[in-house]
Amino acid sequence: MRFLYRYLYKFSVIAGFAGGRAVLVSVLALAMHLSAGAPARAQGSAGPYVPTPTVIVDELLKLADIKRGEFVIDLGSGDGRIVITAAKRYGATGYGVDIEESLVDLARQNARKEGVAERVNFIAGDLFNSDLSKADVVTVYLLPSTVIRLVPKLLKELRPGARVVSHDYPLDPWVPEKVLNFNFEEKVMISGTTRTVLYRYIVPPRAAGR
Repeated sequence: MRFLYRYLYKFSVIAGFAGGRAVLVSVLALAMHLSAGAPARAQGSAGPYVPTPTVIVDELLKLADIKRGEFVIDLGSGDGRIVITAAKRYGATGYGVDIEESLVDLARQNARKEGVAERVNFIAGDLFNSDLSKADVVTVYLLPSTVIRLVPKLLKELRPGARVVSHDYPLDPWVPEKVLNFNFEEKVMISGTTRTVLYRYIVPPRAAGR
């Protein structure tokens, strides 16, 4: 059922960006306003569990440009593969957040098997209540409505220079610093198409007084 939901939903979304590039200051102002003025929102359904194929994990982490010792947070972490791979391959630390306790248990088991349980953790909870302030890198593979709702939180909590990599869906209206497009046959079983898009964002310097 989860696979069917993901498959049908992706066909209902128009890929790509709409409109032109917004002025960065306006985007930041809007994001801060929304964050300050709106009450905390429950996560609800951020998307069904769909494991990110290993090849895409590799490309995503390369695009994130992770340095040894950096802190990585994966929102909607599933079986933990992104944070675990970041720890094993790049010497990162970090944690993943997932609303499904069974997946959090699985991720913790996988971390132990891969020998990185002392450097990574997995938390069961609402991703909108997660503390992102320590992150150097945040990764997301969530439904479009969820990633858009995350934009004010990301801009408010992340430090300038932190990177965000989103799989398949842009963080509108934030303009990505880099976009990577490629085809991968295994994606057909996930979304009905080989097309994969990775969006990298870099948190800009804070405006004066913020």
